[in-house]
Amino acid sequence: MTPVAIGLIGIGALFVLMILRTPVAFAMLITGFFGLWMIDDLRTAGGVILTESYGAISNYSLIVVPMFILLGNISSAAGFSRGLYDAANAWVGRFRGGLASASVLGCAAFSAVSGSSVATAVTIGKVALPEMRRLNYADGLSTGAIAAGGTLGFLIPPSTGFVIYAILTEESIGRLFMAGILPGLLLTALFIATVAIMTWRDPSAGPRGEDLPLRERFAVLMRAIPLIAVIVISIGGIYVGAFTPVEASGIGAALVILLAAVKRALSFDVLRAAVLDTVKTSAMLYTIVIGANVLNPFLAITHIPATLGTALDVLGLGAYGTLALIILSYVVLGMFLDGLSMLVVTIPIVFPVITALGFDPIWFGVVAVIVIEMGMITPPVGLNVFVVKGVASDVPMSTIFRGVLPFLFAMLVCLILIIIFPGIALIIPNTMFG
Repeated sequence: MTPVAIGLIGIGALFVLMILRTPVAFAMLITGFFGLWMIDDLRTAGGVILTESYGAISNYSLIVVPMFILLGNISSAAGFSRGLYDAANAWVGRFRGGLASASVLGCAAFSAVSGSSVATAVTIGKVALPEMRRLNYADGLSTGAIAAGGTLGFLIPPSTGFVIYAILTEESIGRLFMAGILPGLLLTALFIATVAIMTWRDPSAGPRGEDLPLRERFAVLMRAIPLIAVIVISIGGIYVGAFTPVEASGIGAALVILLAAVKRALSFDVLRAAVLDTVKTSAMLYTIVIGANVLNPFLAITHIPATLGTALDVLGLGAYGTLALIILSYVVLGMFLDGLSMLVVTIPIVFPVITALGFDPIWFGVVAVIVIEMGMITPPVGLNVFVVKGVASDVPMSTIFRGVLPFLFAMLVCLILIIIFPGIALIIPNTMFG
């Protein structure tokens, strides 16, 4: 049996394992281990698991994962996320659909401290959905805005998706973080525009909120300033070269803990719960990285990426035609796999093809993350939709999926703009490192 045939069988087995609900990390470990054993021998397979496991765990860059997760957990537990939403609501709530727009802005702001799509949707959803219910917002608009806004956690730095992408492709975490800023702001603006269009077509879907006096609006904004300052220091410090992403994550976490202590919102039980959740989430992500590092050598020696590149070249689609086919494949996979699973499984296969076509790897990282975000709100998996369903248990799933549909179109517009104008993703990292 040829290595390519073994590789195809391995990829098929990987998907079968995930369909059978095997955790993605262990599905990759099993596939990579037995695949290497079949092609080489047991000693090689065992050696790869040992060396790659140690290499993944000892990777200094991965420290950003637990630090930024801790930052987000402390921010949520201390109530800082409520301050972000209140500040957004104070300024845009008086407009038609203002609470939905404030939810999107709150998600964007909280994304800058959490790096997680699910955490963003849950945190802002618990705060915003009761308020939108109180003002009789349409269920589709309110849940759709939260589910879509939560996806910003995977794009706006510090994005867990960018960290994993950087580890898999050996690209700069700092450059990827910077590349996500403008696309994240663009997508936020498109989501708010979507809310405006939806409420223009149906004013009853999103009534106006309270029009606060200017003085009160500034007072509410000032309460959110401490966390906004942490965001500016962490992300801004990376941009100006004051510290590395790893140092930024540690400084950000330390500052948020200090703020929570000053606010007296950090009891021992709160800190313990935040740390335990951080350890659990980080362990899951570390295990995924280990699994990916075992799977990658197997895929490399099967020559699957090279064979795929040759097959795509034979089709004669050209660079952008091939890119469109890859994106379409991501969209289809996003209907069945969660974001991180799709990222770690596909990047080792498609990344060599992308670089061979001459596309910028940092730019493709942004494109891949946006397409993966789309999978977070598409049926039947739609992880963010299920998360929002957990917060709004009485809203039918069909209503939530209909609610996110306009936001999916907004994401498609964002993706097209970034493909046509790559500078949207590259101008900040090129300015920073150019």
